[in-house]
Amino acid sequence: MGSASIANRHFLQRRLHSLFGLLPVGGFLLFHLWENSQSRFGAEHYNTQVVAWLQGLNYLHFLEIFLIGLPLLWHALYGLVIIAGSRPEPFRYTYLHNRLYLLQRISGVGILLFLLIHVGGTRIWGIWNPEVKADMYGHIQSLLSDPWILVIYLAGLLLAVFHLCYGIWSLAVSWGITTTPKAQDMMFKVVMVLALLLSIEGIQGIRGFLP
Repeated sequence: MGSASIANRHFLQRRLHSLFGLLPVGGFLLFHLWENSQSRFGAEHYNTQVVAWLQGLNYLHFLEIFLIGLPLLWHALYGLVIIAGSRPEPFRYTYLHNRLYLLQRISGVGILLFLLIHVGGTRIWGIWNPEVKADMYGHIQSLLSDPWILVIYLAGLLLAVFHLCYGIWSLAVSWGITTTPKAQDMMFKVVMVLALLLSIEGIQGIRGFLP
C-alpha cells in the first residue's frame, strides 16, 4: 500500500507541493512579516537596517530565484492543478474543514493576484527605479496612501496568513502527523492562534507605513 502510494506520481507531487508551501514559501512569509514589522521604527531604520541589509546580501538573486521564486512558482502552478481537479461541494458537504479547504483553494488564487501587484509594485519597480530602491519605505507609504491599495494589501496579508496556517493543518493530516480527531482538533486550535498572531504582526507592519 505504502509503496504503491509512493510510486503514484500525484502522491509525490502533492507531497512536494505541501513541503514547498511550508518550508521555502511559508518560511519566507514569516521572514517577510518580520521584515515589514520593522516599519514601526520609521523610514531611516527600515531603509538602512532592513532594505539596505537585504540588498547587500551575497548571492541575493540566487536566493530569490532558487529559494523563493521557483518553489513559489511550483507551489502556485500545482496548486492550480489541484484546484482544477477538486470537487469540495460546500453546500452538499457542510462540515467545517470541507469549507475551509475550499477557502484555502480560493485564497491561493487571491494570493497569486496580490503577488502580481505587490512584487510588481515593489521588487520589480524598485530594480528599474533607483529612487524607489533608495527609499522603499517612502514608496510603500505612498502606495498605501491609496485606500484601495491599502484594502488590497490587508486582504493579501490575511489570505496569505490563512493559506499558510491552514496549510500546516492539512499537511499534519496528510503526512500522518495528526491521525486522531483529538489531535486534529488540537492542531487546528494551534494554527488558528498562529494565524491570529501573524495577522496582528502583519497589520502592525502595515500600520508602520501609514502617515
